[in-house]
Amino acid sequence: MNQPRILPFYMAYPLPMYYQQEDSVTRDLEYLQQMYPAQAKKFQKLIAETLDHIDYEGSMIYDEYPDKWQIYRLTQMITDKIKGSGEEGPVEEDWNKTTEFVQILLCYEIYRRRHCNNNGILKF
Repeated sequence: MNQPRILPFYMAYPLPMYYQQEDSVTRDLEYLQQMYPAQAKKFQKLIAETLDHIDYEGSMIYDEYPDKWQIYRLTQMITDKIKGSGEEGPVEEDWNKTTEFVQILLCYEIYRRRHCNNNGILKF
């Protein structure tokens, strides 16, 4: 006879273990983020401020497939803020590398915001 298999109690609801694992990954990423060089921390702060303005439900950062042009536009906005901040920035030839670095940090921050929130539930 076909009898249904009885699941052990810890396998009946596996999601709490998933959220604990995700929480530990988030803490690990935030710890590693604290070890960024000083200039990267400044860039990260500007990126976080910029994303705070567009962090709402339905924002382009929560699209299933964010538009590459929008990411590029955000990168240019942040790079312009860095140039206009008056602080000593990179030499003129290094702005391409700085722009690429800002775009990498931006994509990382968007990833972090998409996957980390107070509820532990993915936003998309």
